[in-house]
Amino acid sequence: MIVEHLSLVDFRNYATADLTLLPGPNVLVGRNGQGKTNLAEAIVFLATLGSHRVSSDAPMVRDGSDAAIIRARLGVGERRVLVEVQLNRQGSNKARVNGSPAKTNELPRYAHVVLFAPEDLQIVRGDPSARRRFADQLLIQRTPRMAGVLADYDRVLRQRTALLKSARARGIKGEGLSTLDVWDDKLVALGSEIIDARTRLAADLQPPLTAAYAAIAGADHDPRMHWAQSIRGGDPEEGVDAEAAEGAGSTAELFRAALAAKRASELERGITLVGPHRDDLVLRVRDLPVKGYASHGESWSVALALRLASAELLRAESPAGDPVLILDDVFAELDADRRTRLASLTAGYEQVVVTAAVEEDIPEVLHEHVVRIHAGTITDERERDETEDGETDD
Repeated sequence: MIVEHLSLVDFRNYATADLTLLPGPNVLVGRNGQGKTNLAEAIVFLATLGSHRVSSDAPMVRDGSDAAIIRARLGVGERRVLVEVQLNRQGSNKARVNGSPAKTNELPRYAHVVLFAPEDLQIVRGDPSARRRFADQLLIQRTPRMAGVLADYDRVLRQRTALLKSARARGIKGEGLSTLDVWDDKLVALGSEIIDARTRLAADLQPPLTAAYAAIAGADHDPRMHWAQSIRGGDPEEGVDAEAAEGAGSTAELFRAALAAKRASELERGITLVGPHRDDLVLRVRDLPVKGYASHGESWSVALALRLASAELLRAESPAGDPVLILDDVFAELDADRRTRLASLTAGYEQVVVTAAVEEDIPEVLHEHVVRIHAGTITDERERDETEDGETDD
């Protein structure tokens, strides 16, 4: 799959913008703050229904506007698909596919994108929420219907937690809140699906993660991952290691039993203490947790390997072909060896989009199509060269 053309209206710093991209490497060059990452963010949104920079959609709408529009023409072999999403500052977003109204959660069926960004270091060094976010965005690309499951789970979680807070304020304890059972049923049904999907994802990512890490780091440090799950007796959000707590039974059975065991504590604290929203993806190299033990270089290698493994997984599963790879200001963060290795590993994808403040940071293998960004103005060197050639011919 490739993005042939991207159009924006009232998105971030762009009143309007049009960007033509080619198969193979595309380089977007410009000083910081000019709008390079905004273009990358728009493409990523079509694939993941979220931003890698902010947790809500409103900041992506240009100041003074009520809505932003992202429109892209995608090429899948000989097929062309026009996808569009309107991000509303208030109310639900709206989507269109080939001009017809569509549900927004259908967009990831058409757009497959893997983003590498400086924020990726937070996947390995940050809070559990960063790792959950990484996994869930990949889940949506792998199985687009998971966007609805995740959204429904968040809604049920908010309503259940609001009920717990209300009960705490009224002094209700123990089994004195029978209405909680209804929300437990919904939480278990949706949460079990998420937990099982995440577990399968980790297992499927393991082989490409191992290969990608060795290719980037130039060493075999045996990178591993597993989910520390609150339904199995731990609480990763509070630093309790759940790895050794392997309860028997189906995910739904474990979930329901854990909720029952935590009912008194939940009523006392007014929060939901069990579920995929409390889980953590534990990453290890050299049999040690990456967070707290890995060097800066090892941490970067794990982060990059997770993205490459994601790309390889989507590449293997998608009938649309390769996902688009976006490397957003990543090369400035890497040493010379990792720059060269990452460039060689990604150059063979159907389409690669690279952003950089300093053009020299980008390895030569990725220099094919250069676009310059300045204060929201997009200048395509290919079009400029064609113009200059025409003037010379006259």
